Amino acid sequence: MTDDPAAAFTRARAAAGVLFFDARGQIMLVDPSYKDYREVPGGYVEHGETPYQATVREVDEELGIRPEIGRLLVADWAPAAGEGDKILFLFDGGVLAPDQLDAIRLDVVELVGYQFYDIAQIHDLTIGRLARRLVHGHAAHLDGTTRYLENGERI
Repeated sequence: MTDDPAAAFTRARAAAGVLFFDARGQIMLVDPSYKDYREVPGGYVEHGETPYQATVREVDEELGIRPEIGRLLVADWAPAAGEGDKILFLFDGGVLAPDQLDAIRLDVVELVGYQFYDIAQIHDLTIGRLARRLVHGHAAHLDGTTRYLENGERI
């Protein structure tokens, strides 16, 4: 036991991302150069930044666009072995218009591409914990709710 009272509390890292849609209702996944699975645009929240601010910054850095970022779709408490406690936020980016899609300029250091996919394909395209979060985010977008998850499962 330690004399530091703060040692009893989690020091969760926070990450935030966005769910963008195309005109057909498909969701955007990006192909990071440093991961072996697809992701949504986003990343870790930096010191002094809110999850919403992190989402706006990451979209600008990764895609080179600054679309309106909407409401929170999902908050997911998701500890991972070897990575520790994490809380992950997923915001609604809405439908990207053709001019926004034309303006995308990928950060070639971080991303090698992006594509839109039907939500029914999601479990074949990315890791399980992210796929579960995206399925809930997609449903929350459609039904106007915000969902709290633990390890990608609704509580």
